[in-house]
Parts: sequence; C-alpha cells; structure tokens
Amino acid sequence: MSRGAQTMGTKLRGRVHKFGDHIDTDAIIPARYLVTTDESELAKHCMEPIDPSFPSRVARGDILVAGENFGCGSSREHAPLAIKGTGISCIIAKSFARIFYRNAINIGLPILECASAAEEAEDGDLIECDLESGVILNLTKGTQHQAEPFPEFMRQIIESGGLINFVRRRLEERKSR
Repeated sequence: MSRGAQTMGTKLRGRVHKFGDHIDTDAIIPARYLVTTDESELAKHCMEPIDPSFPSRVARGDILVAGENFGCGSSREHAPLAIKGTGISCIIAKSFARIFYRNAINIGLPILECASAAEEAEDGDLIECDLESGVILNLTKGTQHQAEPFPEFMRQIIESGGLINFVRRRLEERKSR
C-alpha cells in the first residue's frame, strides 16, 4: 500500500479524499457505465462527473470523506462497488442515504457517520478508523472523533467481504459441524 495506507484488523488508515454534500449515485458512477458489475472497471469512472482524476489519485486503503446525504439518488449497488474498486477502505460522512448505507455494508465497504470528523477532515489528512470502537483519529490534526461503532454481526459481514460471502461462510460452518 502506498502513502501509508494500511489495514490493521478492525483499524483502517489512509489519506483523505474529501467531497461535499448530496453526492448522488449518478455522480459516483454515471449510468452509462452500469453495463458491468466489475469493481475494477467501475473504479475507472468513479466520481468522473465531479473529479475525473479521482481514481488515479487513490492509494489502496485511502478514506473518502463527504458531507450530508452521501449516496443519495438511485439504489444502484454499482456506486459502492465503484468506490470499493478504487481501493478506498472506508467512507466517513455526516450522513448517508439509507439505501447506499445498506448497499455498502452488503458489499463489505465500511462506512461511518460522524459529522465532526467529516467537517474537520481535509484532502490529504491521514485518518485512522477503528471499526470496533467507532473512534476516528485525524492523525494530521491530532484530534479524535466518535462514530457509532458497528455491531459485531455487521463487522463480520464487512470482514467477510460482504453479505454473500458472510452467508457462504456461515453455511460452510454449519456443514462442518
């Protein structure tokens, strides 16, 4: 991982890429690219209408920070897939559209709601998120914020890489008993 981005169990660390309020799913991944569900192909066009250089600037493990109502618009699962495909490890926002929130968890992309962290963070800041405790550290500014931590079952879904992998793993565990 480049530029210090790393994963440490339930802790994620990466550089911030900051966006504003009401970023809708059409801005995250335009409809003309919905002919595939391949994360790496979608990633090439992630945030294209807002910042065409975004995919080329992301290092694996980086963190996307946004304002209010991130992921509003349609219910397409392609939006969190495109973000995940860029290598973004986590999204922090003031708030999320509920369907985006659900789709992100279902594909194993951690997202944290924390208005104070989202307001303070700036492009390039180094952030560390602890998914178990909900603590968000802005290592650049030396500040700490508290998001609602994920319940254990949601952390298991994320750690499994999404709901489908989580269910597969649970079914395999039952077969082996």
